[in-house]
Amino acid sequence: MPRSRAPFHRRALLTGSLALTGSLALTGTLALTACGSSDSGDTAAGSGGTHTVKTAMGDVKVPVNPRRVVVLDTAELDSAITLGVKPVGSTHVEASSGFLGYLPKDEVSGIKDVGEMMTPNMEAIAALKPDLILTSKIRHAAKYDQLKAIAPTVMTETTGYPWKENFQVHADALGKRAEAKKVVAEYTAHTRKVTKAIGGPAKAEQTKVNVLRFIEGADIRLYGDRSYIATLLKDVGLGRAPISAKAKDGFSYDLSPEKIDLADTDVIFRSTYGDPKKSKETQTVGSGLWKNMKAVKSGNVHTVDDELWIQGIGYTAADRILDEMQADLTKKR
Repeated sequence: MPRSRAPFHRRALLTGSLALTGSLALTGTLALTACGSSDSGDTAAGSGGTHTVKTAMGDVKVPVNPRRVVVLDTAELDSAITLGVKPVGSTHVEASSGFLGYLPKDEVSGIKDVGEMMTPNMEAIAALKPDLILTSKIRHAAKYDQLKAIAPTVMTETTGYPWKENFQVHADALGKRAEAKKVVAEYTAHTRKVTKAIGGPAKAEQTKVNVLRFIEGADIRLYGDRSYIATLLKDVGLGRAPISAKAKDGFSYDLSPEKIDLADTDVIFRSTYGDPKKSKETQTVGSGLWKNMKAVKSGNVHTVDDELWIQGIGYTAADRILDEMQADLTKKR
C-alpha cells in the first residue's frame, strides 16, 4: 500500500509547508479541549515554570516545556511523534516491533520500553525521571496515584473516538499548541484532497463503507460511528452502511461468520488481529456467504494493516490511512 507521505511534523521540518476512540459516552462531559493557562511569571520557554492543563482527573500543573515525556498508550505516542517530541519511554502493544510498525523507525529508536500497555512497569518509568506522563483514565485510572507520584500525569477520559480532542490536550501538555494548529489544518486539507480524488462530496456520500476487524478469540467486529476510523470516513465524506448504526454505544457491532453477509455494502476495509484461523478470518472469507457479497464480487474489499488503521489513533496514523484510502478507492478495476 502507498506509504509515500512522511508524518506531519517531518514534512514541516523538510519543506516548511506544514499549513495549517470503554466509556465513550463520557467524553462529552469534560472540556478536554480547553487550553491550559500559564501560571503568572512562568511563561517563558525553558524557564522551569509550569502551566495548568485541564484533564480527566482535574487541573494538573505541568512544565511549560517538558523534556522527559513518558507515554502509556498508542494514541499518546502518535501525538508526541506528530508534534516532534520523542518520548523517553513508552509502553508497548502486541506488535512484532514493540512499537506500532507505521511509526518511522528513526522516530521511535531509543525510546525505552516501560512494559505492556495495560501493565506498565512503575520502576522503569520512575527510573527515567520523567517530567510528564501522558495516558487516559480508561487505561490507567487505577494507577493514577502511583503515576502522579512519579511525575505530573495528564489523563484524557478515554481513547479512540475523541482522538482530536485528546490530541489538543496532549499538545497543551507538551507545549505544542501552535504546532497542533498546523497539524489539524493540514489534516483538513488532506481529507479534502481525498474527497476530491474519489469524485467529490456527492460521490463520496453515495459510497457506503464498512470497516471489519477479525479478532483472535472473539467475534468479527464491525465499527460504528463512534470509533477512530469512523471519524476519518466521516471527514472524507464517505457514507456508512445502515448496519453501522447498530453498533453498541456507537463503537462496534459483533458478527459471526454465519451472519457476515449483514456487513455487505459498496466498500469494505478489513483487518486482522491475531491468528487468521483463530480470528475466524480463514473460515469467513472462504465461505459462500462472503464470496457472494457485493463488495467481494466487485473487488471492493481492501485488506489493511491492523496496527495502522485500528491501533494507531492519531494524526500521523491518519495521514497514512488517508493515502491508502485514496489509493484503494480510486484503484481501477
